[in-house]
Amino acid sequence: MSENKYTIFIISDGTGETASQMVRAGLIQYATQDMNIVKCKNVRTEAQVEPLIDDVAAKKGMIVYTVVSKNLRKFIAELAIQKNILAIDLLGPLLLGMDGYFGISSVVPKAGLLHTVDEKYFKRIEAIEYTVKHDDGKTFSAINDADIILVGISRTSKTPLSIFLSHKGFKVANIPLVLNSPPPEELATVDQRKVVGLIIDPDTLLRIRRKRLEKFGQDPGSEYASREHVFKEIEFATELFKKNRRWPVFNITDRALEETAAEIVKVVATRMNIPYDYML
Repeated sequence: MSENKYTIFIISDGTGETASQMVRAGLIQYATQDMNIVKCKNVRTEAQVEPLIDDVAAKKGMIVYTVVSKNLRKFIAELAIQKNILAIDLLGPLLLGMDGYFGISSVVPKAGLLHTVDEKYFKRIEAIEYTVKHDDGKTFSAINDADIILVGISRTSKTPLSIFLSHKGFKVANIPLVLNSPPPEELATVDQRKVVGLIIDPDTLLRIRRKRLEKFGQDPGSEYASREHVFKEIEFATELFKKNRRWPVFNITDRALEETAAEIVKVVATRMNIPYDYML
């Protein structure tokens, strides 16, 4: 480190991401300065703080900290004063102000809550990536990792439901049923409690398919949107669902996506005996 290089130590009881973002936002105003940022995560005890303060003093650095515990915030501030270190408390004044506004005290502060939020965020991103990869039977790799598997003929809202559920953190695979073709072998190997069938009213399906063909400039009178073909597909799917009675079947006709999604999660959660943390 050169003599002119400044060091900012970020001390956090969580990931330190909040403080890092604020520090970097501030540093935009000091682009000409030679900066070094040291992030110290999950600092929750005085024993962890003391050697950090000594390191800051040795490097003639400054401290920016986000710590929930009042006692630990006070300890950092007092030790920094003793060592003649500039220490900026980002979270303390905010919590103090909120205490006054709400008329209550954050009696049981929870360190690392932002980290929990980060974990939920990354879980949701992972679920979305998984769902996109396993959309419309593109692949059956890692199919056993799915939380929910949707099965149905074309235009039964498999993809919209999958994407909606993935944004709630669920890994969803959806598999199209093709007339007179057996479902993929992998479907028989997965936990059958995860599998959900989707069905729709014939007239509604006809209308949806014809509108879709018109939208893309294709012949709305093709076999795909013919009444006879649609009835055959629905009959085929219905017979398959009867053979696999363990699969709950949802009729999506004229139903809101959110409503169907909520019911699917409720049924699968009950069958799997898993307490899904699901918020619509």
